[in-house]
Amino acid sequence: MVAAGGNGLLFPILGFASCVVFIYMSFSDLSLSYHHESELSFVTRNGTQFMVDGKILYVNGWNSYWLMDHAVDEYSRYRIGSMLQAGAKMGLTVCRTWAFNDGDYNALQLSPGRFDERVFKALDHVIAEARKHGVRLLLSLVNNLQAYGGKTQYVKWAWQDGVGLSSSNDSFFFDPSIRRYFKNYVLTLLTRKNTITGIEYRNDPIIFGWELINEPRCMSDPSGDTLQDWLDEMSAFVKSIDNKHLLTVGLEGFYGPKSPKRLTVNPEFWAATLGADFIRNSEIANVDFASVHIYPDHWFHVQEFEEKLNFLSKWMLSHIEDGDNELKKPVMFTEYGLSNLNKDFEQSQRDRFYKTILDTIYKSAKRNGSGGGALVWQFLIEGMEEFNDDFGMVPWQRAATYKLFTKQSCRLTKLPGSVLQNKNLKELCSKRP
Repeated sequence: MVAAGGNGLLFPILGFASCVVFIYMSFSDLSLSYHHESELSFVTRNGTQFMVDGKILYVNGWNSYWLMDHAVDEYSRYRIGSMLQAGAKMGLTVCRTWAFNDGDYNALQLSPGRFDERVFKALDHVIAEARKHGVRLLLSLVNNLQAYGGKTQYVKWAWQDGVGLSSSNDSFFFDPSIRRYFKNYVLTLLTRKNTITGIEYRNDPIIFGWELINEPRCMSDPSGDTLQDWLDEMSAFVKSIDNKHLLTVGLEGFYGPKSPKRLTVNPEFWAATLGADFIRNSEIANVDFASVHIYPDHWFHVQEFEEKLNFLSKWMLSHIEDGDNELKKPVMFTEYGLSNLNKDFEQSQRDRFYKTILDTIYKSAKRNGSGGGALVWQFLIEGMEEFNDDFGMVPWQRAATYKLFTKQSCRLTKLPGSVLQNKNLKELCSKRP
């Protein structure tokens, strides 16, 4: 009786123990899998070069600013994996996207210090998908423009809280209360533990780096001192939390009054009055690489296409020369595009525009120059027409354009000392001469 009773009790215990062991082993395997993935190396900098595991990383990539926003809802979430997988198949290594949405629809930050966990989980998903497809992310932290809240929303919050010093959008840069709001946001974001991978953002090497602010301008202070002070403080703050990732500003690349010899490179005289200064802003010690945008359609109103191409070459070469000789840092052209709203627009013009940019990067890379890479604005997938602008495209819908980007991926990878960063590159480039 005792023996029978003992066996009757023993079998359920053994069954329960087996379940516990199975569950433990399953989660242990998952943990090991993520631990293995986390052994991916961080991108670092050695002088004017991006480095991974002692080899040079030249960047060929793109912008899809919309990833977090579209990851919130189940019906659109598939677009994230589809876009990242498509980019990876093209041999692209970096995607730039927004890691902010302040007070807008699907806001990540609802009000200062208040976050929507549903949207944070969407950003977790974006980062996890990037790991899955081997595409690194350049994550931008706030917008100078009003889209997705931007500095305008921070100023509104300060007024609503009764602490705002000024109604000017530029008070974002000098109001101490708004600076505290932004620092709290940065701290929350960088120390966020991804609910899918279990890795804190600041410890995740799939993140290429952080961008302080998209296209900063402080027009109320053309001397540039106000913006410079903000960049000094915020770059040091980011590095105090996370010294593993690279950091850039997010500049358009305009030269300011502290760079008198370069003012003639600017598109027009107004570019020196915006409170930003490419060299001065980029030489801050905590800024690891310089960022530049290329939009002659927005900057000129009377130029013909050939004139825009001439400007484009001078613009890029000037900034690469600054990276080589003044900054001693990599220069990344983090946005570039040609508008399809131009009255004389033809798709072949866009291909020539892209080719000029990609060729300039390749020539710099061949001589170990500071031209670290370029990110086209912007890629989408089919069915996203309402989110498009006059620069966007589905890259695989035009064979000539698609070929430009895959060719660039391959020739950069074949340079001496270059790292084979994308697992698709070996197969992709074996098909090319």
